[in-house]
Amino acid sequence: MNAYPDSSFLASLYVSDANTPAAERALGRLQPVMILTWLHELELTNAFQSLVFRKQITASQAAAAQRKFQSNVETLGPLRPIAGDVFTRAVDLARRHTTRFGARSLDILHVAAALTMDADAFLTFDIRQLKMATAEGLRVTF
Repeated sequence: MNAYPDSSFLASLYVSDANTPAAERALGRLQPVMILTWLHELELTNAFQSLVFRKQITASQAAAAQRKFQSNVETLGPLRPIAGDVFTRAVDLARRHTTRFGARSLDILHVAAALTMDADAFLTFDIRQLKMATAEGLRVTF
């Protein structure tokens, strides 16, 4: 199974939070091949550093989470570039769904990437992405 995780799902795998048990269960149950893009690396790096800024984790914990993600990239699936057709699809999704779900640009990009890269499942804890992905016919799980 090819699964596209959003950043909320991935972050819960690398920094313990309320969603970590559900993320781990989903991985064990689905045993997916992850579809990962450079957007994931950017968002995870920013998420880890934001947690340091908010004093929720230490700089060394953020660095450890970053190293763990980077070491797992090949196991989870290689980082893929985001092609122009993802952005074209994202503009269409924005026109059709932002007024309904309050989607942000990065939410839309993740859903567009999942659709364009033929994901079998979309893994998220973000309610806006969940609603949009479901509306687009993606199997959403966590």
